[in-house]
Amino acid sequence: MKKFLALAITFCTWICFHSQNTYAFFGSFNWDKNTEGIYVYELDTIKGKLSKVTSYTGISNPSFITLSPDGKYIFACTESKTENGGSVSSFEFNPENKSLTFISKQKSGGENPVYLTAHKNGKWLVNGNYTEGSVSVYPISEGGKIEPYVQNIQFKEGSINPDRQERAHIHSTVFSPNFDYLFLPDLGADKIRVFKFENEKNQPLQEAEIAFTKTTLGSGPRHFTFHPNGKFAYCIEEMGGAVSVYSYEDGKLSNLQRIYTHSEKYKDNFESSDVYISPDGKFLYASNRGKENNIAIFSIQNDGKLKTVGYQSVKGKHPRTFNLDPSGNFLITANTGTNNVAVFKRAPETGLLKKVGKKIKIRNVSSVQIRKY
Repeated sequence: MKKFLALAITFCTWICFHSQNTYAFFGSFNWDKNTEGIYVYELDTIKGKLSKVTSYTGISNPSFITLSPDGKYIFACTESKTENGGSVSSFEFNPENKSLTFISKQKSGGENPVYLTAHKNGKWLVNGNYTEGSVSVYPISEGGKIEPYVQNIQFKEGSINPDRQERAHIHSTVFSPNFDYLFLPDLGADKIRVFKFENEKNQPLQEAEIAFTKTTLGSGPRHFTFHPNGKFAYCIEEMGGAVSVYSYEDGKLSNLQRIYTHSEKYKDNFESSDVYISPDGKFLYASNRGKENNIAIFSIQNDGKLKTVGYQSVKGKHPRTFNLDPSGNFLITANTGTNNVAVFKRAPETGLLKKVGKKIKIRNVSSVQIRKY
């Protein structure tokens, strides 16, 4: 009897394990809503192979995408870089029949929406508009419908580079680990702005005790992430080619380190783009565009500071974004300049990356999110 129960438990475990699927979602600059814009692929979590599942046609320039906390809905920045345009849209993904269905669309409050994030309670969506330098907050109703924004806050001041910092340019919108603060890296103003997020209020963005943290002048802060332990934060600078490291506590950032993402060979190539931390909290990855086109790999020390480990070519050009799968075993890059996606296997002990599978061609691919169902 014991042997039978052991076999039954093993079989059930096998079924549960193999019934889980990991999907990669890609956004793009399609420039024509009559062509595919959002793509869904299944990731083979053994070999790293990507297999196309479905796509969506009927929207223009879904340049950045994010998922709802339960993974049921996809939210996309749509009509990005579209004159007199700019919107955010929602879709339902059904992993059982592998379908993608349009739900709703709302004005973004700016011409060039570039980043979306959803609150953990699934009731709020926040969008950053790059061109005008603004942030918009939307309620999410039942069924994943985006309601009109209840707040649209505009920023004005720029910084020292007249060509790229003539005014504010919000480049990402990131919740704190407890979802009680919202951080807004402003490339145009060389600031990381911060608001309290009081999700029970009709207008949840409220003034924080410290409204912003200044970054190095001319650095152009772009994307931002927190360490899994909630004690450290990391901001990648598009124009400065560096990652700034901060300690974090209750809405406040304190600078610990600033380290370049570029190798000595490309020390003048200041065009960094995205940043993520492995789920185990041991390594940080940062993407470089321009001449270098690679992922910089850093080990994270106990004090939160970074130590350079190495660099991995993305096997393409202009990695606008990348992401890690939930297990931390794979890293996927969206190489906009060469219209391709590359998959890398991650060594958890060293943090190093190795190219696996075949490159996937997606025209003007610009964003990637990965989730297990």
